[in-house]
This record gives sequence, C-alpha cells and structure tokens, in this order.
Amino acid sequence: MVEIQGENVNMTKQEFAELTKQKRMILDGATGSNLTKAGMPKGACTEVWALEHPETVIALQRGYIEAGSDIVYAPTFGANRASLKRFGLEDRLQELNHKLVQISKAAADGKTLVAGDITTIGYPVTDEGELSYENRVALYQEQITCLRDAGVDLLIGETLLGGDEAMAILDAAATVCDLPVMCTLTVESDGSCYFGGNVIDIAVNLEAMGAAAVGINCSCGPDQLECIIRNLRARVGVPVIVKPNAGLPIINEKGEAVYPMEPEEFAQHMKGLIEAGAGIVGGCCGTDARFIRELKKLK
Repeated sequence: MVEIQGENVNMTKQEFAELTKQKRMILDGATGSNLTKAGMPKGACTEVWALEHPETVIALQRGYIEAGSDIVYAPTFGANRASLKRFGLEDRLQELNHKLVQISKAAADGKTLVAGDITTIGYPVTDEGELSYENRVALYQEQITCLRDAGVDLLIGETLLGGDEAMAILDAAATVCDLPVMCTLTVESDGSCYFGGNVIDIAVNLEAMGAAAVGINCSCGPDQLECIIRNLRARVGVPVIVKPNAGLPIINEKGEAVYPMEPEEFAQHMKGLIEAGAGIVGGCCGTDARFIRELKKLK
C-alpha cells in the first residue's frame, strides 16, 4: 500500500496506479492567478518571481495541502529553455527547476506529493526545423532531467495545446526517468484541441504511450465538460483528470480576468464530473484553497 506521508516519496508508475485505485486524488488549485493577486506584475517571468517570493508560494501550497490536496504542482510551468529564452533566462534553467522544486517540497513537508510541472512552449510541432518533434523532445528531456534530479515524485504535462506536445513529453520522460507522467490538455467545449485533433483520440494515444493519467485542465468551467469526461472515461483505462477554471473569465475595466464561479457552485459541477468518471480532480485559473476544501467534502 502506498502512503503519501513520509519524506522523499519515490513514486513509481505501479505505485501511482495502486494509489489512484485506492482513492480519488485531489490536485491543487491555481498558481499563476494567485501569484498575480499576491503582487506578481503583468509580464513578469512567473518562475523568477516565484523564486524571489518563496514565502508566497509556500503559503499558497500549504493552504492547498491543508484544504485536502494530495498532489501540489511545483511552479516550474514555464521553466523550459524555449520559454525562459524569451526573458533572456535560459542559462538559469537548472537553477530555477531545482530551487522551485525545493520550495514546493518545503511546503509539502513530506505530507503530499510534488509534481514537476511542464507545459507548452506556445507553438505547434512542425515536421522540421527548430520546432520539430525531435527538438521538442530534447527541450523536454532537459527540463525533465532537472526535475528528476530535484526530487519530484511525478510529472505533469499540463495546459498542452496539442497531442504532439504531450507525446513529446512522454517520449522525453521515457528516456531519462521512470516517474509517472500525467497529461492534461486545454480544449474547446467540444473537446477539440487548439493545435488540432480531439482530446478523446489524443488521450487514447497517450495511454498507449504510457501516460499514468490523462484529461483536461484550464479550458472552460466544470459546467461545460461533463460530456467530454464521460467519453474519456469510456475510452481509456487510466485515471481521468479534470482541473478546470472557475468558470469562463470576464475581463473587467482594468483588463483583469475575473472568474465568476464561487467554491460551492464549482464543487457541485465537479461532483457531476466525478460521477461521469473523473478520478483525479483539482482547480485551475481562478481557484484557491476554498475550492479545494469544497472538493474534499465531496463523497
């Protein structure tokens, strides 16, 4: 039996599979939107700001853990070479991944799992050139190696815009570690992905490549995802993840995204997604510890 408690949990794929059979797993809530609320300026490199404000990250993640999160995401979302290069920070790739993981491990204090967070670079994979599949795999190999060495318990490829990105992450991970890899894509309300294809068909392929869990994050609110989650559950054997926003955002007069759902409404919609087959749940943009607390209450 796998126990979450304890220091330096070295999660294997088999242990992750056993753990998800034992219980419904609860992820954390938003990182970026809460760091913005805490004072992170627009246009800042999120990873550098998080490193310079570790107390803010620790407080946020401890809030999630106290609310019921079984897994928290290290704030390494954009800590890949291509994304860091836009800020002239590519030489800090190893430092940022290592130190940001350590911040999350300090927050977790052995009480929950820490996932190394990986995401899109914002451009689709091409047949050749700088954006080729081979180069994308190499890009992710570099970050995953750093995350592995920093001691993450598992990996999450999230807010992915197409199947090729998720496949590149799985191929990259397979060459450098044996950690479980969860994959979640951002989709339209009909399940179509921004770089083409449908999340259902993509999820089937990702399971065949060894993904430990597949599903959706960000996208829209939980009120629009029941059909997609039901279809995912019917097509894949691994756990289905859903980590949606707190509804569709409204842009206010300051140009800020405001998410309309309150925690209780969010949880009620999430209950329907759990009944539809979601086994790993959490919140994305606009959610905080209050939302996770409501998810924890669901039977």
